[in-house]
Amino acid sequence: MLERVMTQPDNYAPFLLSQGIKFGNLLFISGQAGAGDDGKIVPGGFRAQGEQAFANLRRALEAGGSSLRDVIKVTIFVTDMSNFRQVVELRRKFFTEPYPADTIAEIKALYDPEALIEIEAIAAVRTSQG
Repeated sequence: MLERVMTQPDNYAPFLLSQGIKFGNLLFISGQAGAGDDGKIVPGGFRAQGEQAFANLRRALEAGGSSLRDVIKVTIFVTDMSNFRQVVELRRKFFTEPYPADTIAEIKALYDPEALIEIEAIAAVRTSQG
C-alpha cells in the first residue's frame, strides 16, 4: 500500500506531487532543492542551497520514518558540474559510511531558474526490531 509523506510547510502541494511515498520498508523522496520554508530558493550560492537541500531531504526522510543514515540511493542534480567538489563535501557532512549509492548529473535547468542543486533519494524504513 502506498502512503504519502508530507512535511509542513508542504511546498509540493501546488505542483500535485508528494514529498515522498512510502511503500513497505522503502521510502522514495522527491527531489529536494535549496528552498526555504517560504518556497523560495535561499540566497548564498551553491553551498547554501546544498545545505538547505540536505536539510529538506532530512526533514522529508524523518517525516517518512527514516533518516539520512538509511539512504540507500541518492541522485543529485546540479546545473554546473564545477560544483562537484562541494557536492562531495556536502555528502561527507550529511552521510556516513556505508555511503549511499549515488548518481550525480549536470542538467540544463531545474524547476526554478535560481535553483542550482536538487537531491532525490530512496531510503530504508527501519522496523522497531531493525
